[in-house]
Amino acid sequence: MTSAFSTADMLALAQRTLAIEAQALHDLHDRLQADMGEAFAQAVARLQVVRGRVVVMGMGKSGHVARKLAATLASTGTPAMFVHPAEASHGDLGMIKAVDLVLAISNSGEADELVVLLPALKRLGVPLIAITGRTQSTLAKHADVVLDASVAQEACPLNLAPTSSTTAQLALGDALAVVLLQARGFSETDFARSHPGGALGRKLLTHVRDVMRPAAEVPQVPPEADFSTTMQEMSKRGMGATAVVDAQGMLQGVFTDGDLRRRIEAGLDVRTMNASQLMSANPKTIGADALAAEAAELMERLRITFVFVTDGEGKLLSALNSNDLMRAKVI
Repeated sequence: MTSAFSTADMLALAQRTLAIEAQALHDLHDRLQADMGEAFAQAVARLQVVRGRVVVMGMGKSGHVARKLAATLASTGTPAMFVHPAEASHGDLGMIKAVDLVLAISNSGEADELVVLLPALKRLGVPLIAITGRTQSTLAKHADVVLDASVAQEACPLNLAPTSSTTAQLALGDALAVVLLQARGFSETDFARSHPGGALGRKLLTHVRDVMRPAAEVPQVPPEADFSTTMQEMSKRGMGATAVVDAQGMLQGVFTDGDLRRRIEAGLDVRTMNASQLMSANPKTIGADALAAEAAELMERLRITFVFVTDGEGKLLSALNSNDLMRAKVI
């Protein structure tokens, strides 16, 4: 970089790049609204009925876009995989079956590695959708559906490096994936199943039963427990609270550090009181089948740090606090 290339020059070139790519997307938007709308609808219809997988192909920079599109489709409900065209010529073509559909991406539509595969794909009877910048190219002529991703110019100052063209390919691929997602009724829960390790996956797939404490670790005392026994149970279990349960295991109430402070402030002699006199009735509870995220929302809304887990009849099953949810990465 020469000293003559100032900050102003840098910003001007960056803005020019963004403006050219934005114009390419604007042109693609208008084309989709006009003469390419029918082709796009046909592509979606074919993708919806594929019995196998969508095989996405591309060379060079288009290949990188193809890999990303295959991943996007797979994670949004459309089984897909990327196959490298050059590898396909040397055996990987066997990965493609007649029940599949090939989605080929090439700006020129003349990539040798793709073109050489076209007769073989034809013999297999595999439907072919092309995303290309040249609608009269060899790839386009062999395709069942052609999506025009042409751009007026590349953002590269030399008009050579794939920039605007790959942006258009990427955006058109995303448009296909989003429409298919909606058409399939793909939900947040479906998305979470495809992303079990992600934050959304944990929120939508992790239930209270998955993170609640073992029953033996839940602090609990009978209603007749004296003050000393109640305090020992609170301290031993490290929750700053204890459940009060009857002989049948039914939850009667809760006694917390806050309850202790309030009883003392009220002038009561807590040392003479048993658990049923110390406790607060009707503690907040949640079911084991509820989502852990619901437990987190309940604690946040009520400004509490733990919640008891009960069955449908009110029997104490377990408990969990904010630390349990943090360890499970739900919050």
